[in-house]
Amino acid sequence: MSVQAKTRTLRNVYKLSRSFATHKAETLAPWQGTSYTGKNVTNYIAGEFKESKADKWIEIRDPSTQTLLSRVPETTEEEFNQAVDAASDAFKPWSRTSVLTRQRFALELQRQIRDNADALATSIVLEQGKTLGDAHGDVLRGLQVVETACGISSNLLGEKIEVTKDMDTETRRLPLGVCASVAPFNFPAMIPLWTIPLAAVTGNTLVLKPSERDPGAAMIIAELCARAGLPPGVLNIVHGTVPTVNRICDHPDIKAISFVGGDRAGKHIYERGRKTGKRVQANLGAKNHAVIMPDANKNLALNSIVGAAFGAAGQRCMALSVAIFIGPAQSWIPELVERAKQLKVNGGFEPGADLGPLISPASKSRVCDLVGSVEKEGGKILLDGRKLQLEGQYKDGNFVGPSIVEATTNMKAYQEEIFGPVLVIVNAETLDDAIAIINENRYGNGTAIFTQGGANARKFENEVNVGQIGINVPIPVPLPMFSWSGNKGSFLGDVSFYGKNGLNFYTQNKTITSLWRAEDAIGSKASVDMPTMR
Repeated sequence: MSVQAKTRTLRNVYKLSRSFATHKAETLAPWQGTSYTGKNVTNYIAGEFKESKADKWIEIRDPSTQTLLSRVPETTEEEFNQAVDAASDAFKPWSRTSVLTRQRFALELQRQIRDNADALATSIVLEQGKTLGDAHGDVLRGLQVVETACGISSNLLGEKIEVTKDMDTETRRLPLGVCASVAPFNFPAMIPLWTIPLAAVTGNTLVLKPSERDPGAAMIIAELCARAGLPPGVLNIVHGTVPTVNRICDHPDIKAISFVGGDRAGKHIYERGRKTGKRVQANLGAKNHAVIMPDANKNLALNSIVGAAFGAAGQRCMALSVAIFIGPAQSWIPELVERAKQLKVNGGFEPGADLGPLISPASKSRVCDLVGSVEKEGGKILLDGRKLQLEGQYKDGNFVGPSIVEATTNMKAYQEEIFGPVLVIVNAETLDDAIAIINENRYGNGTAIFTQGGANARKFENEVNVGQIGINVPIPVPLPMFSWSGNKGSFLGDVSFYGKNGLNFYTQNKTITSLWRAEDAIGSKASVDMPTMR
């Protein structure tokens, strides 16, 4: 083929790819409140998508191409107060609505999400950069929380007992009031769906601040909630950065805050929110370790590590970012590197793409710097994805290829959460050594062990101090009939996300003791003795 013919072919591929992405963006045009063609994102207040009067706007760009998708406002103080007022006004009628009505909303919402999963996933690919399959997984894991919320008529049952003759004591689970949710960029659909359904079915109202980097999925979910019958004001969406977060922490009408994100923001929200008497749950950073025993199923272990380390370009709080190979298993490292090399990095809509770009140029720069720091500190770079360069429309994308480094626990790449497609390998001679390494790490989100030995597995699950443990399971995120249970430096608060804990977070107990004795209707003398309930 001549140079001219090759050039024409590349141009045609570029045009096809461009038209494909453009077509995907155009399919989202009917959705209100958001844009994928350069227009503004709106607030969502009292059931209406309202254009902001903000004087500061943040550009949202496709991380694969740097194409301008939309602009998100730094919601003004007046607009924020309108959102909280709308939630406050909606709380009384919504909290007194039948639990069956609230259950019906959850049932209808899960149908709406299923019917519109393609739109949600498309939004995530455009704004966040995930592959299409991974974006659908983001939606599905959120949908599972909605489906669990459909059991609210049973899960919200209180307790009652006759404590003595004719005297009953009962406990009712009541809503808190106006709640707030601050969501991260890495799960634009799943994290809002951790909070919206549970807050709503328990009778609360919600002010949601999605990430200013990818709010599109949250805006689509707001429209789906309205279609599902959620009354105006029960869900409100505001946007922005630190000023909006501080207003959430400080507003006296907001009773609880749910946060998922990084250490700095999470600690700030927890401390500031607690000072104003709010209930706060905050999921923070992570450094999740996998232990590979010599008796592990080699194929399962290597494939699991590659998938869990590099999926979503490593931008998961439950990504496996550290692999500890025990003794003879260290001989498997070259094969692990070879399998990682086979992963395809590309735009999220491209067929066969295994991972897409990082969220921003700043994230790419930080990840590359952390990879480079390993060599400076005396470690080894076994697979270097920093110089990956895609062609055509993706030439300016925030792409970093899978990277594998060999480091020690005192190195920067081990100490910090990288949040990119980088696997840190640490070697250990025994399982006891591996457990000691994990327990000394300040984070406690998740960990995994790969072994075919029951004794190894039992020792690991009993002795490792991490909240979520996988045994031959690389990303042990509990399904929503259970609750999130990250610990140590990965979580701040007393009550965690979804499952039974999620219901507890969004409710408060009221205990009533009542006495109805038939003889009181005819008794003529009062008792002055201390009541003993016998």
